[in-house]
Amino acid sequence: MQRAFLTGITGYIGGSVAEGLRRKGYSVTGVVRTQAQAEQLSARGMTPVLGTLDDGALLARLAREADVTINAADSDHRPAIEALVGGLKGTNKTLIHTSGSSVVSEEGTGAPSERVFEDDTPYTPVPGKADRVAIDRFVRNSASEGIRAIVVCPTMIYGRGLGLKRDSQQLPFLIHESVRRGAGAHIGPGLNIWSNVHIEDLTELYLLVLEHAKPGDFFFAEGGEARLLDIAAAISRMLGFGGRTVTWPLDEAIASIGEGFARFGLASNSRVRATHARRLGWSPQGPSLPRDVEFGSYREDFAALAK
Repeated sequence: MQRAFLTGITGYIGGSVAEGLRRKGYSVTGVVRTQAQAEQLSARGMTPVLGTLDDGALLARLAREADVTINAADSDHRPAIEALVGGLKGTNKTLIHTSGSSVVSEEGTGAPSERVFEDDTPYTPVPGKADRVAIDRFVRNSASEGIRAIVVCPTMIYGRGLGLKRDSQQLPFLIHESVRRGAGAHIGPGLNIWSNVHIEDLTELYLLVLEHAKPGDFFFAEGGEARLLDIAAAISRMLGFGGRTVTWPLDEAIASIGEGFARFGLASNSRVRATHARRLGWSPQGPSLPRDVEFGSYREDFAALAK
């Protein structure tokens, strides 16, 4: 039986990928922070190990013991990824690191952009994302040190998670903000566009990458794209607000949720094309993001909030 070790196994991405691996017959181990999480993971047929991303020696050991290591925790935690790379040097084992497509975003205002990035498109990250890009490069370069190192870079993820954590970050936040305002909320004019990917499609991509990718490969993960204004309108209809939307001024959003999340997570553009993934044979099958919000899992999970 192949052994997989995951960081972020109790999270949205990591938990979903872990479940996908379990269904494929992998023995799955993950680091958890609490005994309660350990018990939940054990109930799913996986092996918990108590620890954190700061336990470098533990991460290195668990990576060496596994056949496959997937970092699906904090994309910006450099010491953790350095520990994983250090533990895997010279083993020729697989390391898949999870990044995020805000690496190609700008300091957004809610305005649109025509820039679209493929996997190999050169770009210069804004200062706030330079460290993440450096980590991605560090992982890919470790392929020259005897590691089958690969980077998967998801866009805005949606859908119900397959693991312990059901929800992503951006959409549930916008839903709760819309409930508070009685209309679909967007920052600025909401004409900015984010590529997106359904969590089940993303899970399938990890499994496909695990089977077929080459050392040093990079994969954007996107199954479509949508304006934040259109997402806000879909949220509004789902909540029973008749499609009404409301502008959240950027300065107010920054004061409320911080500049990083406001500018780079909700007001920016992040438009990519998953050319490498599709060459592997990946074919996203999930419903579109607006449709899933209005008629699918989000209606089931969140519509009652507005009542």
